[in-house]
Amino acid sequence: MDGAKKLRRKIRYTILYRFVQFLIFISSRLPRVFWLRFCGILGKIAYMFAAQTRRLTLKHLTMAYGKEKSPTEIRKLSRKVFEMLGKNAGDVLRASGTVKDWSDIEKFLVIHGYENYEAARQKGKGIVFVACHLGAFDLEVTAMAVRGLNPNIIGTPLKDERLNKLLWGYRNKYGAVAIERGRETFRMIKVLKSGGTVALLIDQDTKVKSRFVNFFGMPAATPVGATVLAMKTGATVIPTYIYLGDDWKQHMHLLPELPLALTGDDEADMVYNTQIMTSFIEQQVRKHPAQWVWMHERWKTKPGEEIV
Repeated sequence: MDGAKKLRRKIRYTILYRFVQFLIFISSRLPRVFWLRFCGILGKIAYMFAAQTRRLTLKHLTMAYGKEKSPTEIRKLSRKVFEMLGKNAGDVLRASGTVKDWSDIEKFLVIHGYENYEAARQKGKGIVFVACHLGAFDLEVTAMAVRGLNPNIIGTPLKDERLNKLLWGYRNKYGAVAIERGRETFRMIKVLKSGGTVALLIDQDTKVKSRFVNFFGMPAATPVGATVLAMKTGATVIPTYIYLGDDWKQHMHLLPELPLALTGDDEADMVYNTQIMTSFIEQQVRKHPAQWVWMHERWKTKPGEEIV
């Protein structure tokens, strides 16, 4: 990267960093619903100007729903995706400046199925939370941490050090442990064998060990980390997701344990179990299609290109 490009990139990230700081500052000084409505408007504005992101969103929605929805319906849904992305991101930003303890979270977030976590915890084998990029997914980590679950969450560092410090500081703030992707395997196994918790998002096409499974009727390279950890440690797998409801509450769901296939054929079991987890994620995305990250290139990797 030449000097001019480095300078432009530095300026761009500086502006973004200051803008995020400003949004966090004002979010805590406005009524939450008013703030979320405002963020929804920002999302609609972004739809008009973010041409490449809009194009990818339309492309992927058409791939997933082309046989079920008309082009007009898909375009309408794509606009809603941007609006809901703004609202959910706004809730995460606001939480970073307003949440101190559980009493702050329960004002706007409802946990469904907490008894499923309790049942899994009593087994003492560690818990793998399988999550996805649906809704305000970072709030799941916040809620888990404030409730004392102390989840370990794996993430890819952001390109800008200041933004990365801001994000990871937020994730670590309440007792969660953010771990850089690529350095996690041994540590995660140790955490689970000691009865701890790990949260992994497995619904993106990333440069990690993956296998192809079906997602919206198409082969999608899918991270197998959650499956491998559960198979190696005997940890209980608990699916989880969150979405913003019509009542302006964030609804976080912890589902019953997901039984894994353990036939002795590790490769076949890895693919089968990853498919089960991915099918669960597809079910939730279909329930709340406007709150998933359709701009992500979920089907980018082609067979033979995956990391094995």
